[in-house]
Amino acid sequence: MISFRAASPADPDAHDLIVEYFGERAAGFPGDYRPVLPGPDAFREPDGVLLVIEHEERGTIGCGAIRRIADGPAGARFEVKHVYTRPAARGLGAGRLLIEELESRARAWGAHELVLDTHHTLEAAAALYARAGFSEIEAYNDNPNATRWYAKTLS
Repeated sequence: MISFRAASPADPDAHDLIVEYFGERAAGFPGDYRPVLPGPDAFREPDGVLLVIEHEERGTIGCGAIRRIADGPAGARFEVKHVYTRPAARGLGAGRLLIEELESRARAWGAHELVLDTHHTLEAAAALYARAGFSEIEAYNDNPNATRWYAKTLS
């Protein structure tokens, strides 16, 4: 059984997961990877949330977040951030459930669009986003770690 717990980036579990995520990304990143740790107030409801994924048997297995950014052409826009599952937990469907939960919360806060950025080397992530209904778009930010940008219009 998978559940979600809202947390601050300063929460020890959330902090450890984000640091693991950045470490894994840096190890496989072609070039200079420049992550920025989110501050303790980076994801505050109703303008955002950081969720820690908890598995009944495996414990804390991942995280992901949304935050409100400047409105886009469709209206209120939230950005998906820090989607990560620990390697031993991959294949459990936690990433799909996380994206669904983040989308549900964004909708509840009036979002009309979800956007995200990623790197082309993250093929599994790109497949997850495509299955969740995201489509590739033009860059909406200047993230030096990103080479692809995606959006999903919420109805």
